[in-house]
Amino acid sequence: MEPFTIRLEREEDYRAVEDLTREAFWNHHVPGCDEHYLAHVLRESDCFLPELDFVAEAKGEIIGNIMYTKASVLCDDGEAFAALSFGPLSVLPDWQGKGVGSALVRHSLGRASELGYTAVLIYGDPSFYSHLGFLPAESFGIGTAGDDYMDALQALELVAGALRGKEGRFAEDHAYEVDEAAAELFDQTFPAKEKREGLPSQLKFLQHVSMRRPRKL
Repeated sequence: MEPFTIRLEREEDYRAVEDLTREAFWNHHVPGCDEHYLAHVLRESDCFLPELDFVAEAKGEIIGNIMYTKASVLCDDGEAFAALSFGPLSVLPDWQGKGVGSALVRHSLGRASELGYTAVLIYGDPSFYSHLGFLPAESFGIGTAGDDYMDALQALELVAGALRGKEGRFAEDHAYEVDEAAAELFDQTFPAKEKREGLPSQLKFLQHVSMRRPRKL
């Protein structure tokens, strides 16, 4: 495998990052994608953390990116516990399965820990994130904003015990509520690509999304 380096994203990287994010997610979860638009708007959000916005680079080409945002757990006792979240995590298709995504996660988690953050919650494929130390958020008594347990909701303590006693609901920033019309207009500034449906990755995504159960019976 060719070597790659990891560094902070710079302003001149923005379009390349949006392009690689589009390539990484196109037809993966749904026909087309809107993750490149999310990357575009996240940078202007109050929740965005530029100090945790990293790119992977090989021979001058940006091949991967990870973006972090502030998040919280709305605890059952009324407390709002400050946490982190990340996404999109994007890797160019030709580089997927070669350790780039894992390296970006590990590098950024290390930096987040150095900055004093104590816990991270994300939505993602458990089969991937379990290898990076993530556990089902359900194991900490944490559910979705809709108060469901969901296998795709994963959590990681950067400080042991950080999520102990933090039972409640995970709250992403409003920036993740993508405006579909705006996303479609933004996508038209990129070369046309065919949208396909019924792909195995899309069926797997639907399966993850459907696997939810009430947190409180």
